[in-house]
Amino acid sequence: MDRRLLILFLTIFIDLMGFGIFIPVIPIYARELQASDALVGDLGALFSLMMFIFTPVWGALSDRYGRRPVIIAAVLISALSYVLFAHASSLFLLVASRMLTGVGSGNITAAQAYITDITPPDGRAKAMGLIGAAFGLGFIFGPPMGSFIFARFGVEWVGYIAALICLLNLVAVWVFLPESLQEKDAGRQVRVKPVAGAIRALKDARFRDLYLISFIFITAFSMMQMTVALLWMDDYGLNKEQIGLMFAAVGVASAIVQGGMIGWLQRTFGERKLMVYGSLFMAVGLGMIPFIPLSLFVPLNIVSILLLSLGNGCLNPTILSLLSRKASQREQGEVLGTNQSFGSLARIAGPALGGRLYGWAHALPYVTAGAVMLGAFYFIRTFQRKWAKDA
Repeated sequence: MDRRLLILFLTIFIDLMGFGIFIPVIPIYARELQASDALVGDLGALFSLMMFIFTPVWGALSDRYGRRPVIIAAVLISALSYVLFAHASSLFLLVASRMLTGVGSGNITAAQAYITDITPPDGRAKAMGLIGAAFGLGFIFGPPMGSFIFARFGVEWVGYIAALICLLNLVAVWVFLPESLQEKDAGRQVRVKPVAGAIRALKDARFRDLYLISFIFITAFSMMQMTVALLWMDDYGLNKEQIGLMFAAVGVASAIVQGGMIGWLQRTFGERKLMVYGSLFMAVGLGMIPFIPLSLFVPLNIVSILLLSLGNGCLNPTILSLLSRKASQREQGEVLGTNQSFGSLARIAGPALGGRLYGWAHALPYVTAGAVMLGAFYFIRTFQRKWAKDA
């Protein structure tokens, strides 16, 4: 493995472990501050709204000034947001801390662009899978750590530990990660018009369908992600530490699929089939979550987790690989940043809708998400027929 990829993998892992700490904590802590189910979803949406606004900026800045300084700036902002979270004794401060974390969450875009800088086109799907594996490992260590710290030491130490993890990440980047962009685009304009940018991006036929597929599947997945801790607590009686272990199981499966299997899956089935299979795996995995009987909770949840991990592993690296191959070297950061923006837009819609649906009926977010993924299946098939004609 390229030494830079290993360093980048470790850097992303440290950063996303800090992010993963909050996944089981935010919904439960927001409830302790008397937040409604709708507001719980909105907290995820506000975080993603700030990502949506700032991610294209990070992407363009990484094209103009390099990947390394963007990663450093993002980590510093994230560290400040976690310190603010440690002192979030009101809903107002909780909202402010999550919005600031969204501003700083440009790391993944720069990391994706970094990978495209140092890997050939035919190896990008496997390399992009490393980001998914790092995300999965962040899920393994982050959520159970967050649940344990929250349960034993209180919410303030969740923020302090996450800030410390960010500082470790900063040291790793500063010492070990060299700049990857050989030709910086000094003339690259930095636009702060995310809605106009998204509309403009949809006019580019090279990327439009891939952006839309990414938006659809992330919307469905985030409807589940923001509400499932509440479901496990309300309907299945899990405590904070048990919820963390459930998220860890998701992470183990994701790391295995995206870190160890994505290269083999791509070679065996091809990118087109992976997108089709991925949408179907996601549809079934999401739809079955609220109907698992208590007596079969462990085995059937394992089935659901495996299906979701396979679906995510088939879709996300494949979309990123296709985007990077269609984009020129000088626009890699902006294209991948725009894709992150559509992901952020999906994470605005998904949690906001999921929280409200959960308030009406606990099964609704998952049934709706499964139906959305069936719609994605038909959209992917249409996209691929058009893709075959243009080939």
